[in-house]
Amino acid sequence: MSLSPFAFLRGAAAIMASDLATTPVTGFRVQLCGDAHLSNFGIFATPERNEVFDINDFDETLAGPWEWDLKRLATSIVLAGRENGCSRAQNHRAVRRTLRTYRESMTRYATMRFLDVWYEHLDQRSISKHVNRLERREIGLAMRRARRRTGLQAFPKLARAVGRGYRIVNNPPLIVHYRRERAVEESTRLFERYLRSLPDERRALLERYSVIDVAQKVVGVGSVGTACSIMLLMGDPDVEDPLVLQIKQALPSVLERYVGPSPFPNHAERVVVGQRLIQEASDVVLGWSRLRSQDFYVRQLRDMKLSPDVADLTPRSLVGKGQLCGAALARAHARTGDAAAISGYLGEKDVFDEAVARFAEAYADQTERDFAALRGAIRSGRVPVRVDV
Repeated sequence: MSLSPFAFLRGAAAIMASDLATTPVTGFRVQLCGDAHLSNFGIFATPERNEVFDINDFDETLAGPWEWDLKRLATSIVLAGRENGCSRAQNHRAVRRTLRTYRESMTRYATMRFLDVWYEHLDQRSISKHVNRLERREIGLAMRRARRRTGLQAFPKLARAVGRGYRIVNNPPLIVHYRRERAVEESTRLFERYLRSLPDERRALLERYSVIDVAQKVVGVGSVGTACSIMLLMGDPDVEDPLVLQIKQALPSVLERYVGPSPFPNHAERVVVGQRLIQEASDVVLGWSRLRSQDFYVRQLRDMKLSPDVADLTPRSLVGKGQLCGAALARAHARTGDAAAISGYLGEKDVFDEAVARFAEAYADQTERDFAALRGAIRSGRVPVRVDV
């Protein structure tokens, strides 16, 4: 969080939730992403192995005011633009285009059948409605890169042959083995409980795999301090048949304090159900488990996922990605909310767009002040930090 104001925002979902709870809302609720900043949108693969653009992080998901996701997204666009040297006018344009795309998409969803909204997706063909020719080319290249980002592709780097088996390769500080002697045994118990969360047909698939090794893995900015592991499984003994899973701890959503508690006793189940509600097509192995009173959700590692680096966004591509995020967020909200009511509130003019754009500028200013306060506290020693070299 001390790297930049944008990094601070990524790690400050709880702070922004507290601030958003003081702002007016319409009262229309949807299943929120809960942490809808630019880096939490990207490319991933559907079970049919098609690449689509959508939300890809659901740690904070919960039902709440639709405005909160949109304001967090808009603020992240301003901060990303400032970090990349975009002018105030360029940032304002990117935010306005994002909000207009959300508004126009919601208007379209308001006239569609519920089932048709559920089937809606952003693949390479439909993306062309929201971006220009140059941006379509960049997205096409990104999708081709994503196609190569699979657990099978990563396997030769993640694991090495040991005798007649395999073992995960230590890569400190990112990947290290647990010191607990019973780590694999505990992980096997977690895996068995996870299997019970899957539909019968997917459980039958996963039961054909055996747990081989497990190691700790460092997670992103917003999840620092939570437990995360990668688990290596092997399937058919007659061929090289690895499956690499990511096991990530789920904590209470930062939104619960303001919108009410989760209806699920397991926070990983909250994450998984929320993801299935608002993401177009979720990972076939997505499920949840519990170990030592901690909740964990399970998914494939990588699985053709790619989120463009915010540092690479030009003024033009900032607009393009913002529009895609606006379209994806509208689709997610329309799946669980009243699209007609939200669309009616937004209207056909850009009054709402301008209001949220002004909010985003003001909140970006506040984030920069908060970031400066954090850096000052680090320099004075009030906030201790450790830097891995």
